[in-house]
Amino acid sequence: MLPESLREDFPALRRLRNGRPPVYLDSACMSLKPEQVISAMLEYYRSFPACSGYGRSAHWFAEEVSDATQHARERVAAFIGASPEEVVWTKNATEAINLVAKSLRLRRGEVVLTSDREHNSNLIPWLELEKRGVRHEVVPSRQDETFDLDALQELLTPEVKLVSVVHVSNLDGYALPVREIAELAHDNGSLVLVDAAQSVPHRRVDVEELGADFLAFSVHKMLGPSLGVLYIREGLEGELEPFIVGGDTVADSWYDSAVYLPSPRRFEAGLQDYAAQIGAAAAADYLERLGMREVERHERRLTEHVLRMLGELEGVRFVGVADPELASGIVSFRLEAEGRSLVAPSDVAEMLDARYNIMLRAGDHCVHSWFNARGIGASGSVRASFYVYNTLRECELLVEGVEKVLEVERGG
Repeated sequence: MLPESLREDFPALRRLRNGRPPVYLDSACMSLKPEQVISAMLEYYRSFPACSGYGRSAHWFAEEVSDATQHARERVAAFIGASPEEVVWTKNATEAINLVAKSLRLRRGEVVLTSDREHNSNLIPWLELEKRGVRHEVVPSRQDETFDLDALQELLTPEVKLVSVVHVSNLDGYALPVREIAELAHDNGSLVLVDAAQSVPHRRVDVEELGADFLAFSVHKMLGPSLGVLYIREGLEGELEPFIVGGDTVADSWYDSAVYLPSPRRFEAGLQDYAAQIGAAAAADYLERLGMREVERHERRLTEHVLRMLGELEGVRFVGVADPELASGIVSFRLEAEGRSLVAPSDVAEMLDARYNIMLRAGDHCVHSWFNARGIGASGSVRASFYVYNTLRECELLVEGVEKVLEVERGG
Protein backbone atom coordinates (compact mmCIF):
# COMPACT_ATOMS: atom_id res chain seq x y z
CA MET A 1 0.00 0.00 0.00
CA LEU A 2 1.06 3.58 -0.54
CA PRO A 3 2.16 5.31 2.68
CA GLU A 4 -0.63 7.00 4.60
CA SER A 5 1.77 9.84 5.27
CA LEU A 6 1.15 11.17 1.76
CA ARG A 7 -2.29 12.29 2.98
CA GLU A 8 -0.47 15.15 4.68
CA ASP A 9 0.19 16.60 1.21
CA PHE A 10 -3.54 17.19 0.63
CA PRO A 11 -4.88 20.24 2.48
CA ALA A 12 -8.52 19.31 1.82
CA LEU A 13 -8.06 16.21 3.98
CA ARG A 14 -7.14 18.38 6.97
CA ARG A 15 -10.62 19.88 7.10
CA LEU A 16 -13.01 18.68 9.79
CA ARG A 17 -16.79 18.54 9.94
CA ASN A 18 -18.38 17.48 13.20
CA GLY A 19 -14.87 16.72 14.39
CA ARG A 20 -14.20 14.21 11.60
CA PRO A 21 -12.10 14.47 8.43
CA PRO A 22 -13.69 13.80 5.05
CA VAL A 23 -13.75 10.33 3.54
CA TYR A 24 -13.38 11.43 -0.07
CA LEU A 25 -14.49 8.68 -2.47
CA ASP A 26 -15.35 10.78 -5.53
CA SER A 27 -12.01 10.96 -7.33
CA ALA A 28 -13.44 9.60 -10.58
CA CYS A 29 -15.19 12.96 -10.84
CA MET A 30 -12.46 15.23 -9.45
CA SER A 31 -9.30 14.35 -7.56
CA LEU A 32 -7.99 16.29 -4.60
CA LYS A 33 -4.87 18.43 -5.11
CA PRO A 34 -1.57 18.10 -3.23
CA GLU A 35 0.37 21.11 -1.97
CA GLN A 36 3.04 20.47 -4.60
CA VAL A 37 0.57 21.18 -7.41
CA ILE A 38 -1.03 24.14 -5.66
CA SER A 39 2.37 25.70 -4.95
CA ALA A 40 3.54 25.29 -8.54
CA MET A 41 0.48 27.11 -9.81
CA LEU A 42 0.72 29.86 -7.20
CA GLU A 43 4.36 30.42 -8.18
CA TYR A 44 3.19 31.44 -11.66
CA TYR A 45 0.64 33.90 -10.27
CA ARG A 46 3.09 35.29 -7.72
CA SER A 47 6.27 35.53 -9.76
CA PHE A 48 5.63 35.77 -13.51
CA PRO A 49 1.87 36.21 -14.22
CA ALA A 50 2.30 37.20 -17.85
CA CYS A 51 1.61 36.01 -21.38
CA SER A 52 3.80 33.45 -23.07
CA GLY A 53 6.59 34.68 -25.31
CA TYR A 54 5.41 32.43 -28.16
CA GLY A 55 3.98 34.98 -30.59
CA ARG A 56 3.06 37.32 -27.78
CA SER A 57 5.11 39.35 -25.32
CA ALA A 58 8.89 39.90 -25.50
CA HIS A 59 10.20 40.35 -21.95
CA TRP A 60 11.71 38.23 -19.23
CA PHE A 61 8.42 37.36 -17.54
CA ALA A 62 7.18 36.08 -20.90
CA GLU A 63 10.35 34.05 -21.34
CA GLU A 64 9.76 32.41 -17.96
CA VAL A 65 6.19 31.56 -18.98
CA SER A 66 7.42 30.10 -22.26
CA ASP A 67 10.05 27.99 -20.52
CA ALA A 68 7.65 26.75 -17.83
CA THR A 69 4.88 25.83 -20.25
CA GLN A 70 7.23 24.15 -22.70
CA HIS A 71 8.59 22.08 -19.80
CA ALA A 72 4.99 21.25 -18.87
CA ARG A 73 4.22 20.04 -22.38
CA GLU A 74 7.37 17.90 -22.40
CA ARG A 75 6.60 16.53 -18.93
CA VAL A 76 2.99 15.58 -19.66
CA ALA A 77 3.94 14.12 -23.03
CA ALA A 78 6.56 11.91 -21.40
CA PHE A 79 3.98 10.79 -18.84
CA ILE A 80 2.02 9.04 -21.61
CA GLY A 81 5.00 8.05 -23.78
CA ALA A 82 4.45 10.76 -26.39
CA SER A 83 6.57 13.52 -27.89
CA PRO A 84 5.80 17.16 -26.99
CA GLU A 85 4.64 17.93 -30.54
CA GLU A 86 1.93 15.26 -30.17
CA VAL A 87 0.30 16.90 -27.12
CA VAL A 88 -2.45 19.52 -27.46
CA TRP A 89 -3.82 21.43 -24.45
CA THR A 90 -7.62 21.59 -24.23
CA LYS A 91 -10.14 22.72 -21.64
CA ASN A 92 -10.88 19.12 -20.62
CA ALA A 93 -11.18 15.62 -22.08
CA THR A 94 -14.65 16.43 -23.42
CA GLU A 95 -13.25 19.26 -25.52
CA ALA A 96 -10.41 17.02 -26.68
CA ILE A 97 -12.86 14.40 -27.99
CA ASN A 98 -14.97 17.12 -29.59
CA LEU A 99 -11.86 18.48 -31.28
CA VAL A 100 -11.41 15.15 -33.05
CA ALA A 101 -15.13 14.80 -33.80
CA LYS A 102 -15.41 18.28 -35.31
CA SER A 103 -12.01 18.31 -37.02
CA LEU A 104 -11.60 14.82 -38.48
CA ARG A 105 -12.75 14.78 -42.09
CA LEU A 106 -15.60 12.31 -41.62
CA ARG A 107 -17.85 11.99 -44.64
CA ARG A 108 -21.45 10.97 -45.17
CA GLY A 109 -21.79 7.19 -44.92
CA GLU A 110 -18.61 6.70 -42.91
CA VAL A 111 -18.98 4.97 -39.54
CA VAL A 112 -17.79 5.64 -36.00
CA LEU A 113 -17.88 2.65 -33.64
CA THR A 114 -18.06 2.99 -29.85
CA SER A 115 -18.60 0.57 -27.00
CA ASP A 116 -21.96 0.46 -25.21
CA ARG A 117 -20.51 1.89 -21.99
CA GLU A 118 -19.27 5.28 -23.19
CA HIS A 119 -19.41 8.46 -21.14
CA ASN A 120 -21.62 11.08 -22.79
CA SER A 121 -18.43 12.88 -23.80
CA ASN A 122 -17.58 9.97 -26.10
CA LEU A 123 -21.13 9.41 -27.30
CA ILE A 124 -22.90 12.71 -27.91
CA PRO A 125 -20.26 14.16 -30.29
CA TRP A 126 -20.77 11.16 -32.58
CA LEU A 127 -24.57 11.42 -32.36
CA GLU A 128 -24.26 15.04 -33.45
CA LEU A 129 -22.33 13.95 -36.55
CA GLU A 130 -25.28 11.82 -37.62
CA LYS A 131 -26.96 15.10 -38.57
CA ARG A 132 -24.52 15.33 -41.47
CA GLY A 133 -24.76 11.70 -42.49
CA VAL A 134 -21.97 10.10 -40.45
CA ARG A 135 -23.19 6.83 -38.94
CA HIS A 136 -22.67 5.78 -35.33
CA GLU A 137 -22.79 2.12 -34.33
CA VAL A 138 -22.42 0.49 -30.92
CA VAL A 139 -20.45 -2.65 -30.03
CA PRO A 140 -22.63 -4.58 -27.54
CA SER A 141 -21.08 -6.04 -24.41
CA ARG A 142 -21.14 -9.71 -23.53
CA GLN A 143 -23.72 -10.90 -21.05
CA ASP A 144 -21.16 -10.48 -18.24
CA GLU A 145 -20.71 -6.81 -19.29
CA THR A 146 -17.16 -7.32 -20.61
CA PHE A 147 -16.12 -6.13 -24.07
CA ASP A 148 -16.88 -8.46 -26.97
CA LEU A 149 -13.99 -8.52 -29.46
CA ASP A 150 -15.92 -10.87 -31.74
CA ALA A 151 -18.79 -8.38 -31.93
CA LEU A 152 -16.31 -5.66 -32.81
CA GLN A 153 -14.82 -7.81 -35.56
CA GLU A 154 -18.26 -8.33 -37.08
CA LEU A 155 -18.93 -4.59 -37.16
CA LEU A 156 -15.59 -3.63 -38.70
CA THR A 157 -16.36 -2.87 -42.33
CA PRO A 158 -14.55 -0.70 -44.90
CA GLU A 159 -16.90 2.17 -43.95
CA VAL A 160 -15.59 2.30 -40.36
CA LYS A 161 -13.33 5.35 -40.23
CA LEU A 162 -12.90 5.53 -36.44
CA VAL A 163 -13.22 3.28 -33.40
CA SER A 164 -13.62 5.46 -30.31
CA VAL A 165 -13.63 3.65 -26.97
CA VAL A 166 -13.14 4.31 -23.30
CA HIS A 167 -10.02 2.75 -21.77
CA VAL A 168 -11.31 2.41 -18.21
CA SER A 169 -15.03 2.86 -17.61
CA ASN A 170 -16.15 5.54 -15.17
CA LEU A 171 -19.12 3.31 -14.38
CA ASP A 172 -17.27 0.44 -12.69
CA GLY A 173 -13.54 0.73 -13.36
CA TYR A 174 -13.60 -2.02 -15.99
CA ALA A 175 -10.62 -1.83 -18.35
CA LEU A 176 -11.44 -2.55 -21.99
CA PRO A 177 -8.87 -4.57 -24.01
CA VAL A 178 -7.81 -1.43 -25.88
CA ARG A 179 -4.63 -2.86 -27.37
CA GLU A 180 -6.56 -5.74 -28.97
CA ILE A 181 -9.29 -3.32 -30.09
CA ALA A 182 -6.66 -1.11 -31.72
CA GLU A 183 -5.05 -4.05 -33.52
CA LEU A 184 -8.38 -5.12 -35.02
CA ALA A 185 -9.24 -1.54 -35.97
CA HIS A 186 -5.90 -0.88 -37.63
CA ASP A 187 -6.11 -4.15 -39.56
CA ASN A 188 -9.38 -2.77 -40.90
CA GLY A 189 -7.78 0.56 -41.83
CA SER A 190 -9.65 2.41 -39.06
CA LEU A 191 -8.27 5.04 -36.70
CA VAL A 192 -8.54 4.66 -32.91
CA LEU A 193 -9.48 7.27 -30.32
CA VAL A 194 -9.11 6.36 -26.64
CA ASP A 195 -10.95 8.13 -23.83
CA ALA A 196 -8.32 7.74 -21.12
CA ALA A 197 -9.83 10.06 -18.52
CA GLN A 198 -10.09 7.20 -16.00
CA SER A 199 -6.88 5.38 -16.92
CA VAL A 200 -4.07 7.94 -17.22
CA PRO A 201 -4.46 9.03 -13.56
CA HIS A 202 -4.49 5.47 -12.23
CA ARG A 203 -2.16 3.24 -14.24
CA ARG A 204 0.83 3.42 -16.52
CA VAL A 205 -0.39 4.42 -19.97
CA ASP A 206 1.84 4.39 -23.05
CA VAL A 207 0.14 5.60 -26.21
CA GLU A 208 2.33 3.48 -28.49
CA GLU A 209 1.74 0.31 -26.49
CA LEU A 210 -2.01 0.97 -26.57
CA GLY A 211 -1.97 1.64 -30.30
CA ALA A 212 -3.88 4.89 -29.91
CA ASP A 213 -4.06 7.35 -32.78
CA PHE A 214 -5.80 9.89 -30.55
CA LEU A 215 -6.03 9.84 -26.75
CA ALA A 216 -7.87 12.24 -24.46
CA PHE A 217 -7.63 12.71 -20.70
CA SER A 218 -8.36 15.24 -17.96
CA VAL A 219 -5.69 16.59 -15.62
CA HIS A 220 -8.28 17.40 -12.94
CA LYS A 221 -8.67 13.65 -12.34
CA MET A 222 -4.90 13.16 -11.82
CA LEU A 223 -4.25 15.54 -8.89
CA GLY A 224 -4.02 18.58 -11.16
CA PRO A 225 -6.12 21.59 -12.18
CA SER A 226 -9.00 21.75 -14.66
CA LEU A 227 -7.25 21.07 -17.96
CA GLY A 228 -7.48 18.57 -20.79
CA VAL A 229 -4.93 16.86 -23.02
CA LEU A 230 -5.32 15.46 -26.52
CA TYR A 231 -2.65 13.22 -27.96
CA ILE A 232 -2.49 13.20 -31.76
CA ARG A 233 -0.15 10.60 -33.22
CA GLU A 234 2.59 12.16 -35.31
CA GLY A 235 1.57 12.29 -38.95
CA LEU A 236 -2.16 12.49 -38.25
CA GLU A 237 -2.33 16.21 -37.50
CA GLY A 238 -2.91 16.84 -41.18
CA GLU A 239 -6.11 14.75 -40.97
CA LEU A 240 -7.64 17.37 -38.67
CA GLU A 241 -8.96 20.82 -39.47
CA PRO A 242 -8.54 23.35 -36.63
CA PHE A 243 -11.59 23.24 -34.37
CA ILE A 244 -11.41 26.66 -32.68
CA VAL A 245 -9.38 29.28 -34.52
CA GLY A 246 -8.07 32.77 -33.87
CA GLY A 247 -5.16 34.19 -31.95
CA ASP A 248 -2.05 32.01 -31.64
CA THR A 249 -3.22 29.48 -34.25
CA VAL A 250 -1.85 31.30 -37.28
CA ALA A 251 1.57 32.28 -38.58
CA ASP A 252 0.13 35.06 -40.74
CA SER A 253 -3.20 36.37 -41.97
CA TRP A 254 -4.73 38.65 -44.58
CA TYR A 255 -8.26 39.92 -45.08
CA ASP A 256 -9.08 36.91 -47.21
CA SER A 257 -6.84 34.07 -45.94
CA ALA A 258 -4.57 32.75 -43.21
CA VAL A 259 -1.59 30.44 -42.78
CA TYR A 260 -1.93 28.14 -39.80
CA LEU A 261 0.87 27.18 -37.46
CA PRO A 262 1.94 23.54 -37.22
CA SER A 263 0.47 21.22 -34.59
CA PRO A 264 0.02 21.46 -31.66
CA ARG A 265 -0.31 25.26 -31.67
CA ARG A 266 -2.77 25.33 -34.57
CA PHE A 267 -5.25 23.64 -32.21
CA GLU A 268 -4.61 25.93 -29.21
CA ALA A 269 -6.50 29.13 -29.92
CA GLY A 270 -6.36 32.14 -27.65
CA LEU A 271 -4.70 32.82 -24.33
CA GLN A 272 -3.84 29.56 -22.62
CA ASP A 273 -4.22 28.62 -18.95
CA TYR A 274 -0.52 28.78 -18.17
CA ALA A 275 -0.93 28.11 -14.46
CA ALA A 276 -2.92 24.96 -15.21
CA GLN A 277 -0.25 23.70 -17.59
CA ILE A 278 2.40 24.24 -14.93
CA GLY A 279 0.15 22.46 -12.43
CA ALA A 280 -0.23 19.54 -14.84
CA ALA A 281 3.54 19.07 -14.88
CA ALA A 282 3.63 19.14 -11.08
CA ALA A 283 0.85 16.52 -10.95
CA ALA A 284 2.76 14.26 -13.35
CA ASP A 285 5.89 14.67 -11.23
CA TYR A 286 3.98 13.77 -8.06
CA LEU A 287 2.50 10.61 -9.58
CA GLU A 288 5.82 9.56 -11.08
CA ARG A 289 7.42 9.80 -7.65
CA LEU A 290 4.75 7.49 -6.26
CA GLY A 291 5.16 5.12 -9.21
CA MET A 292 2.18 4.40 -11.45
CA ARG A 293 2.41 0.65 -10.97
CA GLU A 294 2.24 1.17 -7.21
CA VAL A 295 -0.72 3.54 -7.68
CA GLU A 296 -2.54 0.81 -9.60
CA ARG A 297 -1.66 -1.86 -7.01
CA HIS A 298 -2.87 0.38 -4.19
CA GLU A 299 -6.23 1.00 -5.84
CA ARG A 300 -6.67 -2.66 -6.70
CA ARG A 301 -6.19 -3.62 -3.04
CA LEU A 302 -8.79 -1.05 -1.98
CA THR A 303 -11.21 -2.28 -4.64
CA GLU A 304 -10.79 -5.92 -3.60
CA HIS A 305 -11.38 -4.94 0.03
CA VAL A 306 -14.59 -3.03 -0.71
CA LEU A 307 -15.99 -5.64 -3.11
CA ARG A 308 -15.40 -8.40 -0.58
CA MET A 309 -16.90 -6.54 2.38
CA LEU A 310 -19.88 -5.03 0.54
CA GLY A 311 -20.52 -8.41 -1.06
CA GLU A 312 -21.12 -9.85 2.39
CA LEU A 313 -24.01 -7.46 3.04
CA GLU A 314 -27.49 -8.64 2.14
CA GLY A 315 -29.15 -6.05 -0.06
CA VAL A 316 -26.06 -4.84 -1.97
CA ARG A 317 -26.13 -5.42 -5.72
CA PHE A 318 -23.08 -4.47 -7.75
CA VAL A 319 -23.53 -2.64 -11.04
CA GLY A 320 -21.35 -3.46 -14.03
CA VAL A 321 -18.19 -5.55 -13.69
CA ALA A 322 -17.35 -6.36 -10.07
CA ASP A 323 -14.23 -8.46 -10.56
CA PRO A 324 -11.01 -6.90 -9.16
CA GLU A 325 -9.00 -8.74 -11.82
CA LEU A 326 -10.89 -6.83 -14.51
CA ALA A 327 -12.02 -3.63 -12.79
CA SER A 328 -10.26 -1.39 -10.31
CA GLY A 329 -10.58 1.96 -8.59
CA ILE A 330 -14.38 2.20 -8.85
CA VAL A 331 -17.21 0.26 -7.20
CA SER A 332 -20.81 0.93 -8.27
CA PHE A 333 -23.73 -0.56 -6.37
CA ARG A 334 -27.41 -0.35 -5.56
CA LEU A 335 -29.33 -1.36 -2.44
CA GLU A 336 -31.98 -3.83 -3.58
CA ALA A 337 -34.01 -6.79 -2.40
CA GLU A 338 -35.83 -9.12 -4.78
CA GLY A 339 -35.39 -6.63 -7.60
CA ARG A 340 -36.90 -3.80 -5.55
CA SER A 341 -34.89 -0.72 -4.62
CA LEU A 342 -34.47 -0.45 -0.85
CA VAL A 343 -32.95 3.04 -0.83
CA ALA A 344 -32.49 5.32 -3.84
CA PRO A 345 -28.82 5.83 -4.76
CA SER A 346 -29.14 9.59 -4.25
CA ASP A 347 -30.53 9.02 -0.74
CA VAL A 348 -27.70 6.62 0.09
CA ALA A 349 -25.10 9.19 -0.94
CA GLU A 350 -26.82 11.99 0.98
CA MET A 351 -27.14 9.89 4.14
CA LEU A 352 -23.52 8.79 4.06
CA ASP A 353 -22.36 12.37 3.55
CA ALA A 354 -24.57 13.90 6.23
CA ARG A 355 -24.04 11.23 8.90
CA TYR A 356 -20.59 9.83 8.26
CA ASN A 357 -18.67 12.42 6.16
CA ILE A 358 -18.39 9.88 3.32
CA MET A 359 -18.36 11.61 -0.06
CA LEU A 360 -19.69 9.57 -2.99
CA ARG A 361 -21.45 10.13 -6.28
CA ALA A 362 -24.92 8.89 -7.16
CA GLY A 363 -26.85 8.81 -10.42
CA ASP A 364 -26.06 7.87 -14.01
CA HIS A 365 -22.44 9.12 -13.97
CA CYS A 366 -22.89 10.53 -17.51
CA VAL A 367 -23.46 6.97 -18.81
CA HIS A 368 -27.22 7.37 -19.18
CA SER A 369 -27.29 5.18 -22.29
CA TRP A 370 -25.89 2.18 -20.40
CA PHE A 371 -28.45 2.46 -17.59
CA ASN A 372 -31.36 3.09 -19.96
CA ALA A 373 -30.45 0.07 -22.09
CA ARG A 374 -30.62 -2.10 -18.97
CA GLY A 375 -33.88 -0.69 -17.65
CA ILE A 376 -32.30 0.92 -14.60
CA GLY A 377 -33.11 4.46 -15.68
CA ALA A 378 -32.43 7.73 -13.95
CA SER A 379 -31.76 6.40 -10.45
CA GLY A 380 -28.42 4.94 -11.53
CA SER A 381 -26.10 3.71 -8.83
CA VAL A 382 -23.97 4.74 -5.90
CA ARG A 383 -20.34 5.07 -7.00
CA ALA A 384 -17.28 4.94 -4.75
CA SER A 385 -14.01 5.80 -6.46
CA PHE A 386 -10.57 5.52 -4.91
CA TYR A 387 -7.22 7.20 -5.32
CA VAL A 388 -3.76 7.45 -3.84
CA TYR A 389 -4.86 9.17 -0.61
CA ASN A 390 -7.54 6.61 0.33
CA THR A 391 -6.94 3.96 2.98
CA LEU A 392 -8.25 0.55 4.00
CA ARG A 393 -9.80 2.18 7.06
CA GLU A 394 -11.81 4.50 4.82
CA CYS A 395 -13.02 1.47 2.89
CA GLU A 396 -14.19 -0.05 6.16
CA LEU A 397 -15.96 3.18 7.09
CA LEU A 398 -17.79 3.06 3.77
CA VAL A 399 -18.99 -0.48 4.39
CA GLU A 400 -19.98 0.34 7.96
CA GLY A 401 -21.95 3.32 6.68
CA VAL A 402 -23.77 1.26 4.05
CA GLU A 403 -24.57 -1.35 6.69
CA LYS A 404 -26.09 1.37 8.90
CA VAL A 405 -28.20 2.67 5.99
CA LEU A 406 -29.53 -0.86 5.43
CA GLU A 407 -30.31 -1.25 9.14
CA VAL A 408 -32.25 2.04 9.16
CA GLU A 409 -34.24 0.94 6.09
CA ARG A 410 -35.10 -2.36 7.74
CA GLY A 411 -36.03 -0.68 10.99
CA GLY A 412 -32.98 -1.93 12.86
